[in-house]
Amino acid sequence: MRRSAAWPRGTETGFSYLMVMMAVTLMGLLMTAAAKQWKTMIQRELEIDLLAKGMEIQAALALYSTTAKAGRVTPGEVYPQTLAELTRAPKPFLRKVYLDPVGHGEWEFVRAPTGGIMGVRSKSKLRPIKQNNFPLVVRHFQGKPTHYDWVFQHPNPSQGGMLGATIPSGAGPGRVPVVN
Repeated sequence: MRRSAAWPRGTETGFSYLMVMMAVTLMGLLMTAAAKQWKTMIQRELEIDLLAKGMEIQAALALYSTTAKAGRVTPGEVYPQTLAELTRAPKPFLRKVYLDPVGHGEWEFVRAPTGGIMGVRSKSKLRPIKQNNFPLVVRHFQGKPTHYDWVFQHPNPSQGGMLGATIPSGAGPGRVPVVN
């Protein structure tokens, strides 16, 4: 086929190359956005896992302490020296020793004055996506700046106000306190 003189050969070059470059750039931008979404989704799932495992350890520490101090004369909390103690028979309080899902390894222990483990926390210094609407047992996590600040412990700080609460005079079941 013969080319017409109206379309000289020099003006046709580079158009396809330019379109391919624009397509590659657009795909790169879309993949970057998708990677950010993927990272956020993974972090959310890891935070859910962290909350589930941390609350399970917190409940196991509370049950261990309650069971261990039953019948003791000396008051005070009793804590295990290792998390593995919570999994031992005759009455295991924890199914298995979990790893920190966000910190990808061992938990950091919060030690009691007596030396036992009274709580665990993640070693991650990342900013959590979840900032509010926590379950009641960990509602004190609201507004914490890092996962490291999420401490799963016994006694539970979320229940601290309820444990030492006093009933105002005149209050009780079926009665409204009188305010002067």
